[in-house]
Amino acid sequence: MAEASKKGNMDEEKIFAFLCYLISIIGVVIVLATKSERSQFSIYHAKQGLVLFITEIIVWIIAIVLAIIPFLGWLVSVLLWIGVLALWIVGILNSLTGKMKPLPVIGSFGEKFHF
Repeated sequence: MAEASKKGNMDEEKIFAFLCYLISIIGVVIVLATKSERSQFSIYHAKQGLVLFITEIIVWIIAIVLAIIPFLGWLVSVLLWIGVLALWIVGILNSLTGKMKPLPVIGSFGEKFHF
């Protein structure tokens, strides 16, 4: 009985961790607002999701600036967004498989947040 409860709790934490990537900043806010009820697993993914959200904003700003360059700007913007998509997929897979691995390239910044 206790093991089933523990598994159910981990499944719930995986869902909260998944939400940190799926609905971005809203999922992060939900996890942090219920921090006392959350495990280190979902808080870890909230931090990673926050870093990914900040990265998305930075890429968006870069894409706007690069829009003035006819072909090269578009190409670089597309490549940056593909990179963000890859990070998003890695985060989702990590959250759903129960792994606490940092996102490639940007994940180390998330480990510096303390909340």
